[in-house]
Amino acid sequence: MSELNDIDNDEEEFAESTLIQAIENQIESDNPPAAKATFNKLTLVGYEREEILNLMAHVLAVEIDAILEEDRAFNTEWYEAALRALPELPPEKQ
Repeated sequence: MSELNDIDNDEEEFAESTLIQAIENQIESDNPPAAKATFNKLTLVGYEREEILNLMAHVLAVEIDAILEEDRAFNTEWYEAALRALPELPPEKQ
């Protein structure tokens, strides 16, 4: 049974690191612009880099979940608005 937990943990860690890498790429490339703006805003108000990346990765994960659930394209407008609303997290999909 612990092997299954290990696999689940490995998959979660992989997903988390992949999302964080995607966020770092967005910040570095300034695409979308809201990524870098949000990172800078949260830095200025005292959030640590790791916490900011986790918040932003959470927003990306919510959008990816919605894409998969609704079989639709990436909603850049929603994504940028959700990033700009941080540190307030978007509501979870039911």
